[in-house]
Amino acid sequence: MNVTRLTPKLRTLQTILRRHYGASTVLLKASDPIQQLFVDKIQEYSKKSKAAGGKLVDMTPEVEKQLQQELDKVARQYGGGPGVDMTKFPTFTFQDPKIDPLN
Repeated sequence: MNVTRLTPKLRTLQTILRRHYGASTVLLKASDPIQQLFVDKIQEYSKKSKAAGGKLVDMTPEVEKQLQQELDKVARQYGGGPGVDMTKFPTFTFQDPKIDPLN
């Protein structure tokens, strides 16, 4: 009787262990050279991104100029301009309409 109760639990435990083993082997080390290259590039980009301090990674003066032109174009399209803070949420003022009581 005890064996019949343990058999489903052992199968469930076996399935759980197999899933965790499969997930943990991927996290421990990349066995595929392509995966390792991908991980290396991600780590390299992370280091460059931290060194750039919030700007684009490996930005050249031409790219910076193009980016500024595009930001200026978008600001003009959506109501921005010199001295307008586009990151600030707009404020709205609503006035109640005047109602004529005679009609």
